Amino acid sequence: MENYSIVIFIMAIMIGLSAIADKIKLPYPIILIVAGIAIGFIPTLPNIELNPEIVFLIFLPPLLYDAAFNISYQTFKTNINTIGVLAISLVFITASGIAVAAHYLIPGMTWPLSFVLGAILSATDAVAAMSITKGLGLSHSTNTILEGESLVNDASALVAYRFAVAAVTGTAFVFWKASLQFLILLAGGFIVGLVMGKILAFIIKRIHQNNLATISFMILMPFVTYLVAEDLHVSGVIAVVILGLSIARFSNKVFPEALKTQSKSIWDIIIFLLNGLIFIIIGLQFPFVLKTLSMQQALPYIGYSFIITVVALVLRIARVFSQKVDLQRAFAKGKRKITQDALLDFKSSLIISWSGMRGIVSLAIAIGLPATLADGTPFPQRNVIIFISVVVVLLTLIGQGLTLPWLVKLLKTKDEKAATS
Repeated sequence: MENYSIVIFIMAIMIGLSAIADKIKLPYPIILIVAGIAIGFIPTLPNIELNPEIVFLIFLPPLLYDAAFNISYQTFKTNINTIGVLAISLVFITASGIAVAAHYLIPGMTWPLSFVLGAILSATDAVAAMSITKGLGLSHSTNTILEGESLVNDASALVAYRFAVAAVTGTAFVFWKASLQFLILLAGGFIVGLVMGKILAFIIKRIHQNNLATISFMILMPFVTYLVAEDLHVSGVIAVVILGLSIARFSNKVFPEALKTQSKSIWDIIIFLLNGLIFIIIGLQFPFVLKTLSMQQALPYIGYSFIITVVALVLRIARVFSQKVDLQRAFAKGKRKITQDALLDFKSSLIISWSGMRGIVSLAIAIGLPATLADGTPFPQRNVIIFISVVVVLLTLIGQGLTLPWLVKLLKTKDEKAATS
């Protein structure tokens, strides 16, 4: 009963603070994270440890599905080149860059452990990106790129993580096998999502006059799709994203307007509650992991976390602006796949670069690290990796999350001045 009381208490705080954030014009994730940190330091509060399985089975499927369902398919297709670069190549570049920094900065951080940390922090977070950029008036194309990247890159990060952990536990790493497994995970997830989308479309086509049954099936199917994909050892993330994209296209032909309105209202409440809980839970993790280290240890690791955050940001800026140049060159050569709508300008490139927040998936992966190796010895540097992961997530969410609205406003002001001059 005590746990239920704590959850209700947290949800009440979350709803109240979200309303306050709206009044004072601050991104509500930031306020919720700070509140979570403050709540975590309450002495009488029991430790609220993040369960990775709950994140991947309860939080992730509906959030990914909702984002994919509401994304513009045509804009997604137009910007698929940029989304692919950010969601796949940038993930591995970031993982490698963080690994190099961690190996040379942090005492006792071997190459395999450094790559584990790099993989954990390599992907941006769909929930964070969409929650913080919402209401900033970003262009439709920029929003779609950020959402599309965040929807796909979790699969890349999870693959990198699995191979890095395998290296720590002594399993041999073979590049061609890793590449083949990555392709199988993506292709398998794509097929599962497509098949489940066809099944859901078949069901909805026959029951769409019954609003409650239709909406119930739509709420249930992301969980079923994720579980089916994971049981088949392919990407549940990709499967849910493809499900959302396919049903979004199908719904425009079949759904009556009343059903769309009712469905949107229900999903808005579900996503609001899940988002709010996620950000408070992220804040709660800091006091919890802080207890695993002494203050003398914690301060240097906070410094290392800051440097790693800067490394990830610099790599992201470099890759986004190089993509901007690549697109312009391809368009100038007349490549048919690159249209003028797919080009990036300076403003959108800077906003995309600055929107690389880490979030709940990084934390879930970190906390899901095995406690022991195959021989029963403790997983080396586990507490350090978890602590740095939590701090980097907080730095990106609070630092970039607070400054992103200011950056967008500054760029808009410059555009207005340029237009009037």
